[in-house]
Formats: sequence, structure tokens, C-alpha cells
Amino acid sequence: MISEIISTATEKMGKAVEATKDDFATVRTGRANPQMFQKIMVDYYGTPTPLSQLAALQNPEARTIVVTPYDKSALGAIEKAIRDVPNLGANPTNDGSLVRVTLPDLTEERRKEYVKLVRTKAEDHRVAVRNIRRKAKDELDALKKDGLAGEDDLTRAEKELDGITKNHVDSIDDALKTKEAELLQV
Repeated sequence: MISEIISTATEKMGKAVEATKDDFATVRTGRANPQMFQKIMVDYYGTPTPLSQLAALQNPEARTIVVTPYDKSALGAIEKAIRDVPNLGANPTNDGSLVRVTLPDLTEERRKEYVKLVRTKAEDHRVAVRNIRRKAKDELDALKKDGLAGEDDLTRAEKELDGITKNHVDSIDDALKTKEAELLQV
């Protein structure tokens, strides 16, 4: 019972760390990256559809992304969805068969804004990991209250849970440091 609670919490915390890394990938650094467009939703015939399902994304140059739609009728909707993305600062151009997105150079001020954004995202994910820990601790306390586990076993499990939580929070911090260095590099 205790091992199930610990393994479930570990799995969920691992997913939170992966979600952090995915979130960081969507934040723009100096170089264009197709992952920045990963969470863009396009209004395709009235249905919000991920851009990656509607088009191929290519990175021919350092600051350019070429979006080639599978269905040419979606060009206008794709262009509008990209233009409406906050914090991207891109102005897409539509040439009738594809959308070319050229990203402007990042100013020092803009880089600092992105660092703040990344720190906020990291803190949100740290809170998510701590919430998972709290939920697992509540489940352990319920076992103690119901008399289904001994005091020593629960103490050991709580220490293990704290160690796992610290490892996952440290993973988020490491990913944050890497992303900050990437953002501040000129």
C-alpha cells in the first residue's frame, strides 16, 4: 500500500518535470525552434486544432520557421493563430502556399522578460510537485489513521517521499538554470 502511494507520487512528479521541460521549450531563445509552435491552436473549421496536426514545421535558417500546411485552405487561419500568440513577437507572411515566420532579434530587455516568464513557469511546476507530495502525505496519514500501517513504516515512507520531492524540484531548478543561460546568451 505504501509502495503504491510512493510510486504513484514519483510517476506524477516525473510527469511534472517533463511538463516543465516542454513548457521551457515553447519559450523563445535567440534561435528559432519548431517546438515554440507546439502549443499553438488553430481555429480549423470551428475546431481548435494543434498547429503540428495541420502543418509541417521546418527551420531553414536560424531565425526563420517555415510552416507548410497539409490543407492550403487553412493558410489564413494558421497565419492568424501565429500572429495572435503573445510573447512571440513574430509577424508571419503568407505567400499562398506556406507561411514564413521570421523572428526578430531578442533585445536585452526582451531576454529579461523571458527569464521572468521561465522563472514563473518553473515556480508553477515546483508548486505542482509539492501538491503531489502533499496529496501522497495525506494518503499516508490516512493509512496511519486507519491503522493499516505501522508508525516506523510511515516515517520511513515520508522521508523517502521528501527525498523524491527534493530530487524532482532539483530537476526543475536544473532545467531552469539551463534555460536561463540559454536565454541570456547573446
